[in-house]
Amino acid sequence: MPNQKLSVVVTRRLPEHVETRMKELFDVTLRSDDTPMSRDELVNAVKTTDILVPTLTDKIDAGLLGQAGEKLKLIANYGAGVDHIDVHTARQRGVLVSNTPGAAAEDTADMTMALILAVTRRIPEGLAVMQSGDWEGWSPTALMGGRIAGRRLGILGMGRIGQAVARRARAFGMQVHYHNRKKVHEGIADELEATYWDSLDQMIARMDVVSINCPHTPSTYHLMNARRLKLMKPDAVIVNTSRGEVIDENALTRMLRAGELAGAGLDVFEHGTQINPRLRELNNVVLLPHMGSATREGRLEMGEKVLLNIKTFADGHRPPDQVVPGML
Repeated sequence: MPNQKLSVVVTRRLPEHVETRMKELFDVTLRSDDTPMSRDELVNAVKTTDILVPTLTDKIDAGLLGQAGEKLKLIANYGAGVDHIDVHTARQRGVLVSNTPGAAAEDTADMTMALILAVTRRIPEGLAVMQSGDWEGWSPTALMGGRIAGRRLGILGMGRIGQAVARRARAFGMQVHYHNRKKVHEGIADELEATYWDSLDQMIARMDVVSINCPHTPSTYHLMNARRLKLMKPDAVIVNTSRGEVIDENALTRMLRAGELAGAGLDVFEHGTQINPRLRELNNVVLLPHMGSATREGRLEMGEKVLLNIKTFADGHRPPDQVVPGML
């Protein structure tokens, strides 16, 4: 679609720099506040615009796409995950989908390590003591956690984020293991000193820490179900900075409450903001509000990728970060 100023609808507030560039390049409708669009607003958007820029809070399902007008040609997602978009239906309707892979990999890996340390070293418990004013001084037996150096880290999903987690874990002296759909390149595995496990069951049964870094797809829904969670060692810790749907949250909560797992660090939840209230009661669980990619640098880089995908499409070419069903 070269030589056209395309109409673009953005569903959420984006960093100011990104919004300004969109105004300069396209006929863009920006969101006036930082609330998700209603279903009716989304329907109106897909009926009237050339390009939709959604985020993970927008459900772009078959029903919505079925109401799209003939103008809609590209869904340029602001984010790497596309589990909220029905990519198959979009493709059938001739609508391309793009995302922003890699933009937040380093930031999410930082948060993964932060959660591992927070849970194993009982940092929130220490903060609570200080904030309550109950600290009476140093004690040789107070708030003892566990050393992570020498522990085995099992990474579920060895993509960009998983590899970034592995590099950080090695710097902390952890032993890196991973399960993935296929082995990573031999050079990468050697650099990370990472051991591949074809069997997820066998890997998690031997790990001290399990990190979830795979996307949410139909094949990864409840990949960590009750049966697999029970394979983990009672003194093991699980951390999730990917998608909440990968873990059976109710089963995880039951095991944590029963002392069958040592702890958990969760940045994402199975039902979005509807978090199992019993998780909040546990002092061996660290809960964060989906902060993995929340850096100024990462969010700007995501926006730059969205702009590049739209501009490339506007110039009549395939977006560099096009998502196709085979990738899911």
